[in-house]
Parts: sequence; structure tokens; C-alpha cells
Amino acid sequence: MTPITEVEGRRLALSNLEKVLYPATGFTKGEVLHYYATTAEALLPHLRDRAVSFLRYPDGPEGQVFFTKNVPPGTPDWVTTSEVPRSEGPARMVVVQDLPSLMWAANLVTEFHTHQWLVGSPDEADRIVFDLDPGAPATIVDCCEVALWLRERLAADGIEAYAKTSGSKGLHLLAGVRGADSAQVSDYAKALALEAERAMPRLALHRMTRSLRPGKVFVDWSQNAGRKTTAAPYTLRARREPTVSAPVTWTEIERCGAPEQLVFGAADLGPRLRDHGDLLAPLLDADLAGELP
Repeated sequence: MTPITEVEGRRLALSNLEKVLYPATGFTKGEVLHYYATTAEALLPHLRDRAVSFLRYPDGPEGQVFFTKNVPPGTPDWVTTSEVPRSEGPARMVVVQDLPSLMWAANLVTEFHTHQWLVGSPDEADRIVFDLDPGAPATIVDCCEVALWLRERLAADGIEAYAKTSGSKGLHLLAGVRGADSAQVSDYAKALALEAERAMPRLALHRMTRSLRPGKVFVDWSQNAGRKTTAAPYTLRARREPTVSAPVTWTEIERCGAPEQLVFGAADLGPRLRDHGDLLAPLLDADLAGELP
């Protein structure tokens, strides 16, 4: 019998709690739900008012993995949804506004991915993101070098950057912006990716071309497009182990000498939040957002 749990007055059916989703570590669905319940205070502000794409993996990362962008069948009527623009016409997507909605979504077993704009103002981007993706034998250590360059370059334009691990093998750089649409932010991000390639030709790359990737860091600027989404801070990833897209300090990036120094699992986030709080909290303050030059 599926247990019924009450979360802030909402009744939720949480299923298959003993199911092992990460065989490499024995991490269960119940532990996934516990992770999201205990990190909700930090995670929810980064989901709130943003349409969410779900990358679902209900049988674990080794099973079927698929994106769900539209509101899933059976979504409770108390879960907030919003109409969002798409090239093929408007669509309706989930907006995770509160703890019951988060736990309902987590029960689907999903990564959380968000746009760089709020549902109330889809024509204005409020974030810029760079996805730094290393091509073997390059690693996250090389991403750190590129991240530090981008941090300084953004600062020269009055934009303060923050970092998180991708939860896979790379880094994400994020900054708050205002007064521009997604196309303008994409153009600016592409220009900086080109500058990075010129400044570090043996390390940075602005194109996705596979033949050019080995040993370099792809500075993916394209996720600033209005239709694109990026893994949200604190989301678990569909990887071999329950790794997390975890905010990191610039000191950690400066001192990183081995990839394992910037790998964080679900069990690491509680202590990190106690020690650091939400390192990405400044992104939530519109007054701190920078303007594109």
C-alpha cells in the first residue's frame, strides 16, 4: 500500500520508498525524498516563479531517462502551473512554489532544470549562465581556470559571478542580470566565450564541435537562449552516484588541484549548508543584478 504523507496540509502519495535508484551506493528513493525535504529551504527560492523541466529517471540513471516539459498527467490541481512561450506555440509547465510541490515532483524521480527567466516576465532574462564542460583528458580542474578568467571578465563589466558544480564533470557560472532579453544575454555570453578562447587558445573553446573538444573546456554560452534550461542549484543528478549540482566558493575553485575535490553527494549538502548557507543567495536579490554593457 502506497503511504500517504501530509506536507504543509497537502496529502501526498509517496511510492516505492525502498527502491534502490543508485545501485553503486544503494541510495534509495526514500533517501532522495529525504534529501529534497532537508535542502528545500535553499533549493526552493531557486525554483520559485520559474517554469521547470523534469529530467526523469524513475528506474535510476541506468534505466530510461527522459525530459518532461509539459505538465505531467496526474499533476495535483494545487500544484502551480504557468503558460510559457515556445516557438511552436504556448505550453503549460509546472512551477514549483512550495514544499508540497517539491516533494510531489521529487516523487517522480527527476532532475530539476530551469530557464534563465521568470514566468512573470519571460521576455526579460534575469540570469546569465556559462556551462563549462571539459573534454577528456581535461577535467573540472581545467574548468576552474576558465571560470576564474570569466569571473574577472564579468567583473570588469560590473557583473558578479557565482559558481556551482554541474553535478557531473564540469562547472556552472551564474550571475544576475537585468534590462536585457534572452537573445541579448546570449549574444553577450557568446562574445565572452570567444574572448576566453582567444585568451586561452590551448584551453577554452566556444564551439561544441566534437573533434575540437579533447583536452579543452567547452564554454557553453547557448543555455542562455530563451528556450533552454539548465540544471538548478541543489538538484540531484541522474549519474552513477547521487551527486548534486552544488554551489562552491571561489576559494574552493582557486585551490582545486584534483577533480574529486569538487564532487559533492547528497550527504555532503547538509554540512555545506550549515557551514556556508546558500552561496547563491545573492542571485535572488534583483538589486545586485548587473547590466550588460
